[in-house]
Amino acid sequence: MSIMDDTDIEILNRIQSNFPVTSRPFLAIGNELNISETDVIDRINRLKESGIIRRIGGNIVPRKLGFVSTLCAASVPENQIDAFAEAVNQYPGVTHNYQRNHTLNIWFTFIAPSMQEIETHLKAISKETGITGILNMPATRVFKIRAHFDL
Repeated sequence: MSIMDDTDIEILNRIQSNFPVTSRPFLAIGNELNISETDVIDRINRLKESGIIRRIGGNIVPRKLGFVSTLCAASVPENQIDAFAEAVNQYPGVTHNYQRNHTLNIWFTFIAPSMQEIETHLKAISKETGITGILNMPATRVFKIRAHFDL
């Protein structure tokens, strides 16, 4: 991991929430932090290339757009984990996919226009991978509404 300076930390703190919705958001951030737009862009690119920033993008509330979300879990043999994860990750509604130290060792989230579509995709994943019994645990109430890490 590269070494970050105080300006990098300020940028990371600033871009996590309330990202400026303007034609030149990096100029707005630069103005707030008293650095140039180019410096903001260069620093963000460096932080992305080093793996500190995974992505910059909007977060939506699926229910407000008529979508449903679910948390899924599966027991996947060690020698099939990579193939299973690859099969799961080909679906655009999969937003997270993690390996855990548990009998249910692969967990992923799925968002789609309907639960029927998710169930259809889960059946297709089972058919492709041979992994059956994927748990489908739909969200019934959301408690986490925002994650912001004060660096």
